[in-house]
Amino acid sequence: MMGGFKKFLLRGNLVELAVAVVVGATFSGLVQALVKDLITPLIGAITGGREPDFSQYVFTINGSKFMYGDFINHLLSFMIIAAVIYWLVVMPMTRLIGFFDRDKKATEKECPECLSDIPIEAKRCAFCTVELSRVAVGDRPPA
Repeated sequence: MMGGFKKFLLRGNLVELAVAVVVGATFSGLVQALVKDLITPLIGAITGGREPDFSQYVFTINGSKFMYGDFINHLLSFMIIAAVIYWLVVMPMTRLIGFFDRDKKATEKECPECLSDIPIEAKRCAFCTVELSRVAVGDRPPA
């Protein structure tokens, strides 16, 4: 029983996931500190509000307190994290996948008669049964 548990813990994917969670949490804390300590005080200074910290901005309706400044703090943090993930993870992975897909060789061709996809090595179309050796690919036979 302990051998299986040890094998589970030492699998590569589990360790990589743990590292990703720790790095992600640390990065999230860093971005939240950036927004809370630098960006929103700057917004507060520009808007000239009574509170020096923009996150303290609130309005009250019928005794209910709406903390829109804190919401904007969290929104800015989310937008920064999403932008960094997009630019540093999603775009490079998309380019990498596109690079590998470009090198794949074609495995199918289009039947000139019925326009179905058929294997490159086929001598007869499985759909319309036209002989492909007498018809050049891309040319349609005369009617």
